[in-house]
Amino acid sequence: MQRKPLPLSKKIAYAVGQLGWATLVNIVSLQLIYFYRPPEDAGIPYFITQTVFFVVLNAITLIAASGRLLDAVTDPLIANWSDKFKSPKGRRMPFLKMGAFPTALFCVLMFVPISSGISSLNILWLVLVQALFYISLTIYVTPYFALLPEFGHTPKERLDLSTYISITYALGIILASLVPAIADGLMGSMKLSSRVTAIQYGVGVMAFIAMLLMWVPTWFIHEPDYSKGEPSAIPFKQAIRRPFQNKHFIYYVVADFAYFLGLTITMTGLLYYITVLLELKESMMAALLPALVFVSFLFYPLVNFLAKKVGKKILISGAFFYLVVVYGGIFFLGNLPMANETQAWILTLSLAIPYSFLGILPNAVLADIADKDARDSGINQEGMFFAARTLMQKFGQTFGVVIFAMLTIFGKDIGDDFGIRLSGLIGAGMCFLAGVYFLKYDEAEVLN
Repeated sequence: MQRKPLPLSKKIAYAVGQLGWATLVNIVSLQLIYFYRPPEDAGIPYFITQTVFFVVLNAITLIAASGRLLDAVTDPLIANWSDKFKSPKGRRMPFLKMGAFPTALFCVLMFVPISSGISSLNILWLVLVQALFYISLTIYVTPYFALLPEFGHTPKERLDLSTYISITYALGIILASLVPAIADGLMGSMKLSSRVTAIQYGVGVMAFIAMLLMWVPTWFIHEPDYSKGEPSAIPFKQAIRRPFQNKHFIYYVVADFAYFLGLTITMTGLLYYITVLLELKESMMAALLPALVFVSFLFYPLVNFLAKKVGKKILISGAFFYLVVVYGGIFFLGNLPMANETQAWILTLSLAIPYSFLGILPNAVLADIADKDARDSGINQEGMFFAARTLMQKFGQTFGVVIFAMLTIFGKDIGDDFGIRLSGLIGAGMCFLAGVYFLKYDEAEVLN
């Protein structure tokens, strides 16, 4: 049966779902380590032990590492479940409807320790809630991305959809970055004396908004009208192996893993770069991140145009190599012969160009790979391809958080900041590896 092309209004509705979950993910990325291992002058007490184990490990490192390990099981299981799922509302939309509320709820609960001081109960609580957050997120995100090659019936449509969801992901970063500013506002308007309570309210407000946004695709898109995918019938073991037997996917996913490892290290460190290396207020994030997103938006039309003219491969590799230079510059923040505010703006705006390319093109490349595989084999496994990518991406993010948390052992405070500076160099090294490996990807063969 021929499916209708997705009209612009439905494309926007689809992209809004990403705005919701991107907000929740970036709240955790920007705030969690900072909340549980804060600098001394942050106004946040310690809720978990700061004791160092085995020279470089601490409690938040171990907790961060545990958060996504369940994804090694849940990602392929949910992908396979949604690939095989049959419903009058489609294969994917029921999962989106089911995953939104618990994802938002568990995001908030991660910032609500059950004991007011340092306690092992807080560690157990955070481990449990964080695991439930990532399971709920997988229920939403894996089927969500599987819709990209199903709604995009041609390479051009897939590129356009990837552009739209890149925009909403960037807007999600802006919404997440508002949490400190909301906390500041609440401390003034509600006369809250506790910085912790103000942050919790800020997270709660943004999580509620994010939940509503995640439901938008389920309200406005009737999946069977537009999706060309049909339920898969192959056994689970075979289904999980197939993406990793695809050479194009291997080149893609290894580079993607290295990039997300480096990206997570630097994004986790962003608040520290501002408050420790540059000695600025954390509320400045509410100005810097929106500026980064706005400037990256200016390049989106150019990214879309160049991808159609010269291809995606060379642009993605070029963006990786560009980030090597920018991330490497983090090591020198606060020691350059210019005002610290100027350094903050230069760092932020320098990231806008590569992020505009890497926000759009990788999703379109994976959709191309999944579509080619479906056409060649006759097996519709879009969910499993995106689950395999998401799994490796989450491993990269997990290791990135762990590495950053370990680096804080070597200095995380003003005047004792070597660990924070080192994070930029490690992020640069990961992006270099990503750029080199992605050059092996054969784009011409995939598109032909």
